[in-house]
Amino acid sequence: MTMQRTPPDFPEPRAGGEDTGGGAKPADDRTVLAGERTSLAKFRTALALDRTTLAWIRTALTFATFGFGLVGFFRTVAQTVRSEQAVRLHQAAIRFGVALIVIGLVSTTLAAMSHWVALRRLRRGEPLQLTQWPLTITLALFLALAGLYALWSVFSP
Repeated sequence: MTMQRTPPDFPEPRAGGEDTGGGAKPADDRTVLAGERTSLAKFRTALALDRTTLAWIRTALTFATFGFGLVGFFRTVAQTVRSEQAVRLHQAAIRFGVALIVIGLVSTTLAAMSHWVALRRLRRGEPLQLTQWPLTITLALFLALAGLYALWSVFSP
């Protein structure tokens, strides 16, 4: 049976916390180093959370901007072309544009809440958890529902 030993750089301390001699570092330095590494890991995790939240904000603004663009474009189409089909497309575009704006607002709010909860857990030293319904899957479902509703409103009589 072989016993696992510590590396020679970090000798095991003697009873009473004495150094083992020979100029080696005391065992307390290992805990200091581990604490520094842990704080750096938490800092990197916080920065990664910030980058993720900024990406969510950018994506949400894109959704909202595209929604406003749809409403504006089809408003001008409805004003220039006076037909039943143009009016129907205008109404469908307004619904879809409003849906994109709402999705942008909701995803920004959810990203902010998720960021706040994750940072609070990180500061308290609690483990970070992956949810069953991450924001990406939730947003994909909202987009699929908005797309189906837009198709239904365009092609319904």
